[in-house]
Order: sequence, then structure tokens, then C-alpha cells
Amino acid sequence: MNKIFKDKKIVKVVSIFNVLIFIIFLCSSCENDIVEVQRFVDKNEVMIETAKGIEMLYSDSAIVRVKIISPTLLRHLDKRNPHQEFPDGIDVEFFGDRGGVASHLTAKNALRYEKENKIIIRDSVVWVSQKKERLETEELIWEEEADRVYTNKFVTIIREQEIIYGYGFESNQDFTEYKINAIEGRIKANQLKDEN
Repeated sequence: MNKIFKDKKIVKVVSIFNVLIFIIFLCSSCENDIVEVQRFVDKNEVMIETAKGIEMLYSDSAIVRVKIISPTLLRHLDKRNPHQEFPDGIDVEFFGDRGGVASHLTAKNALRYEKENKIIIRDSVVWVSQKKERLETEELIWEEEADRVYTNKFVTIIREQEIIYGYGFESNQDFTEYKINAIEGRIKANQLKDEN
């Protein structure tokens, strides 16, 4: 009887010991390796830099050509495809040769691809020239080095005397010389006023 009692104690001690080892194993396997955590953070967190209330100036031969203002800039540091994102809108002023503002552009979103020197401007794009001609569209592509702005989307150009609708548009970045592809119609502004 005494031997059976001792065997039961041994079984209980061995069972408790096994449970303790299992718990210790679980706790040790739940520990995060610092190197693993840093590797994860490096890949997912540090790949994006965030800046608030930014103002960027682009110059050519020490003459400011473009000023970009945005509440938020996200800089994606992916080596294969580095790009900048303006998720909260963008406000751009293009300067002419004499230093004055040649045109003004606003939109709700923009992406700048650094390797291609190209900016894709989207969502409620409005571009106003020095002559007060107004372009409205949903997307513009701006090729910085080529001094070219274009789209294949639907565009509306509002002038003093008329409104022009079309698909496709191409211009220099000052919005002083442009052409509209596939014009759909023209409406005289006076005609619109008379109808109201």
C-alpha cells in the first residue's frame, strides 16, 4: 500500500513537471526575437517617410519653376519603385520665365514617380492659366523633364467666351500652349447665361 502511494506521488510529480516544462516551452516560444522584430519593422514601417505641411520648390538654373504645397507627403522608399504620395491633396504653382505665376493647379491626390520624373495627378483636378482659362478633369500626367502635361480622360476647358468638351489634352507645363483631342462640343458662355 505504501509503494502504490509512493508511485502515485511520483506520477503526480512527473505530471506536474511535464506541465511546467510545457508551460516554460510555450512561454519561451512566445518571446519575440529582437532581430526578427527589427527586420519586420524595417521592412514595413521605415519603408515610408511621412512629412506634414510640406512646401517643395523645383528650380532650373537657380530660377524657381514650380512650387508644390501639400498637407501630407508620404515618401515610399522602395528601391525598385521609389515614389512620393500626396494623399491629402496638392496645390501647384508653375512660374513663367519672368518669375510670375503662369498657372495654378489643384487636386485631391497625386503620385510622383522619382525614377521616371512623372507625376500623376488625380481626383477633381483644376488647372487655371494666367489668361484665366480653366481646365477640369479627373487625371493629368505631368512629365517634368519633357515640360509636358497630358491626359486621355474627359476634359472641360472653360474660357471667357466658351466651354469646350473633349477627350484627351496636351499642354506645356505653363498652360500657355495646349491642344484638345477629340473635341465633343463647344458652348458659348453667353448662351449659358441667357438660358439661366
